[in-house]
Amino acid sequence: MTVAQSTSTLSAPTTATADLQLIAEQHITKGLGRLRNHVFAKGKGLRVTTSEGRELLDFTAGIGVTSLGHAHPDVTAAIVEQASSIIHVQCAIALSAPYVQLVESLLAMMPHPSLDNFFFWNSGSEAIEAAIKVARSKTKRNNIVVMQGGYHGRTAGAAGLTRSKTNFFAGTGPLMPCVYTTPFPYWHAMGVDKNTPEEVLVEQAITQLDNLLLQQTAPEDTAAIFLEPVIGEGGYVQAPTKFVEHLRKVCDKHGIILVADEIQTGFWRTGKAFAIEHTGVTPDIMVFAKGFANGMPISGIVSRKDILDGMPAGSLGGTYSGNVVACAAALATTRYMRSHDLGSAVLARAEQIRKGLLELQASKAGWIIEEVRVTGLMIALEFKDPRSRLTSGHHLREGYTLPAYINRQVQDAALDRGLLTLTTSIYPVLRMIPSLLVSEAEVDEMLAILRESVASVASSIEEAGKA
Repeated sequence: MTVAQSTSTLSAPTTATADLQLIAEQHITKGLGRLRNHVFAKGKGLRVTTSEGRELLDFTAGIGVTSLGHAHPDVTAAIVEQASSIIHVQCAIALSAPYVQLVESLLAMMPHPSLDNFFFWNSGSEAIEAAIKVARSKTKRNNIVVMQGGYHGRTAGAAGLTRSKTNFFAGTGPLMPCVYTTPFPYWHAMGVDKNTPEEVLVEQAITQLDNLLLQQTAPEDTAAIFLEPVIGEGGYVQAPTKFVEHLRKVCDKHGIILVADEIQTGFWRTGKAFAIEHTGVTPDIMVFAKGFANGMPISGIVSRKDILDGMPAGSLGGTYSGNVVACAAALATTRYMRSHDLGSAVLARAEQIRKGLLELQASKAGWIIEEVRVTGLMIALEFKDPRSRLTSGHHLREGYTLPAYINRQVQDAALDRGLLTLTTSIYPVLRMIPSLLVSEAEVDEMLAILRESVASVASSIEEAGKA
């Protein structure tokens, strides 16, 4: 049989929604969790449309990826143009213009001129793996310090650094050794009242870090400290400036590499190009991914020339790393970011969201909300939790127990009303991370849906409490 004859017998790809869902149910691993089995057919801006024609307002951005919205015309045009020219340029064989031009674009965005040496990879986890390798190579040390609640990925090394949920690595040990955990100054994680002053939280976190370096990993054995400037999977909690300043001081004193994980927080997500800029601290290595290619898979690390240039030739690389089409998409995305005042737009929408959510918390139904946290367009609603001695209080009759995972109930209620949101952390937190181009009207729409959703969940809880 000839090739032409064999291919002519192929059936057309499955298109019916129910059939697609059946194949997925039978043949896609259950290790991949999914909100629902809806099939997204197209997207434009902050709207996605399912294969059944249902339109949803997307406040997830693919977990912070489509920073300019779905199918942004500048990025789409760059992808099509590059794919029409050459799709794959292996980075160890040759340069590509988009790769070098992307470096040029990123240089203009860095928090400090010292961050001037780059390496591109495919995913955030891979970039974390590269940062581990670079830090250990530079310092000739093994140990790494991470934050309680931090998330750095699910590949072997990155999962070894992750401390947000055990389900990312449960049953897969032993994890990468030589990793030590220090508290992050977040009231719930530290087991103290939410009204605890920030300076007290920072003081306690600093004390615990100092003790860690005296009791568990000696400074001269410690290669790096990894920090998310805003803890992501741990609950969308911003790192206090005084805490980050102390990390910088400790690293400078002991020759430890400070790594800023900006995978979720970078590229104006918090109102600045990178979230670390809110602190005035310059990291030794910065890791980024997600929102800088508007959906194409690419990640990177940046460091000082003396650090990255010290890596032996061939020690960094990968078949698809710095893919030319992904670089072209990232170049179009970053050029758009640099030519528009995204910082002001993000902060304006963040203030609108903060005001609306605080009003929701103060409303009759808002008693189920424990805390509102808004850092740019990283938005968190933490709900009351029956498992927590800190947040289990409520106004219902004595002896009534709150249901667990109120955040998931609100998420389901919002999705039923056409709003896509996320949950995060071991605490009942609802999170939103929309496109940076979200409009005032779209924020109002989101707030209206959330008001209905919270009211519906609160009402059902109150009715159950009367039984």
